[in-house]
Amino acid sequence: MTETPQQDEMRRGPLAALRSSPVWHGLLLGGFALVTALILSLTDDATRGPIAERASEDLLASLAQVIPDDLHDNDLTADMRTVADGAEGDVPVYVATEDGQVSGVAFVLTGYGYSGAISVLIGIAPDGSLLGVRVLSHTETPGLGDKIEIAKDDWVEDFTGRSLSDPGPEGWKVQKDGGIFDQFSGATITPRAVVGTVHRGLGLFDRHRATLLAAPAKTESD
Repeated sequence: MTETPQQDEMRRGPLAALRSSPVWHGLLLGGFALVTALILSLTDDATRGPIAERASEDLLASLAQVIPDDLHDNDLTADMRTVADGAEGDVPVYVATEDGQVSGVAFVLTGYGYSGAISVLIGIAPDGSLLGVRVLSHTETPGLGDKIEIAKDDWVEDFTGRSLSDPGPEGWKVQKDGGIFDQFSGATITPRAVVGTVHRGLGLFDRHRATLLAAPAKTESD
């Protein structure tokens, strides 16, 4: 005599019946998702500290290239001000001091090249001249646009010592556009973006010079 589905299910027991139901598969999927989420959470907690520490080390190394250590006696990452600018928005500024007086500032602005965003770190002296410029990140074409990296070419060194008046408004362009800065063969858009971004940085400093050069407020522990 052939068993009906209901009789077969009763004979195999409730657990077997549960395993053959859609509810069981849903529970398995939910359990798998829960375990995966737990593993990802634990991994994130374990790696968050080292990643933050590495990011801090990279930032310090980059800042040291645009504001040399011999120009300040403070921790640049600890002394930071935020400038609210009409054109650039809220810009975090790292302030270098020596004997309580501002000896330089550094901040990051973003320009847009051929392949996307270019993050540029700009260091400026109190007199408005550039202490140094470094490209922190970009997605420009290897072998062409990546010459904006100091590791690939010394092109960015030409900014050091420049200011809003050196070379003047018309000079702050690549040579193809009538300015003084070299462009790369086959990659004019990339250096044009960096030149424009550095020029914007000098303008930002000039607009907020008084605020940025004001001596830091003393704390009770000073």
